[in-house]
Amino acid sequence: MSLRRTTARTSVSRLATFSSIALLASITLTQPAAADPLAPDRVATSACGTLLSEAEIGTVAALSDTSTITAPTPIDRLEDEVDRQQRISEILTSHGDRRGLFGIGLDAVVQQAVMPLQRDPAAFAVPAWAHAISTDLLRRYLDNVHAEFTGTPAEPAWQRYFDLTRDCALSPARVAMIGYNAHLTVDLARAVAATGTTDRNVPDYYKIVDSIATDGDAIVTRTKAAYGADLGPLWRFYFVGEGLDRLAGEGVASELLLRAADSGYNTLTLANGFALQNPQIAPAATAEMEALWGTADGAIELLTRLGGL
Repeated sequence: MSLRRTTARTSVSRLATFSSIALLASITLTQPAAADPLAPDRVATSACGTLLSEAEIGTVAALSDTSTITAPTPIDRLEDEVDRQQRISEILTSHGDRRGLFGIGLDAVVQQAVMPLQRDPAAFAVPAWAHAISTDLLRRYLDNVHAEFTGTPAEPAWQRYFDLTRDCALSPARVAMIGYNAHLTVDLARAVAATGTTDRNVPDYYKIVDSIATDGDAIVTRTKAAYGADLGPLWRFYFVGEGLDRLAGEGVASELLLRAADSGYNTLTLANGFALQNPQIAPAATAEMEALWGTADGAIELLTRLGGL
């Protein structure tokens, strides 16, 4: 664990060195989405699946409205968010709607790995922080689902995901991984910052994210059962760098991917989250976070083509 903390701090100190690379690679994330935002009365009724009814669209919009989550404690708010996300996932997957590609796997890992930890009073050194970061992270996803189902612009990384869910020619595995990229590269770093994460929280951070990574089989299994999409190869690439050598000479920036494979993807995200709390280096941290997102996005696309996934 001490090695991971050292690596995280080292990554923070190197942010300025890589900021020029990061700024170039972050253009996609910082620019407005290419597609015109949907008007409230033009919310897509399907994304490569059967049509959702107006009532179902209204239900998803209501469930994803986090302003109506009023529980007094972080763990109670988290329980409410988890229940809402599960119900949204059930609606979307029942229609084969690709907007549920990320949510079905998220539901699997949350139910099987994350929540058993969150409900265990002895699992974390600082339970209040652990509840807070998971609550903040899940809220960010729900807020973007709410944007999608009310016809307002989602955040760029999530708009990218929702736009791709409507391209039925794309590999569903690739589309799903675009969601995980937004969740674990962008939203997790911001959640680390928003919850005031300190060194004291590092062991709990790794306990949470390691439970996600090690329970990846549940994500792969549930997604394949619901959508016939095999995330396995892309999931292993994302977390352990498997197949990184296939990208050599293919025009995909390798510096950030090599660092991710060497130090661990979640360590880079933690480092970025730490740095986002420091106004002096927050701009460089934002640039690196966005560069990592953009680089992973390009690598996922390329691996999908190279591997026929």
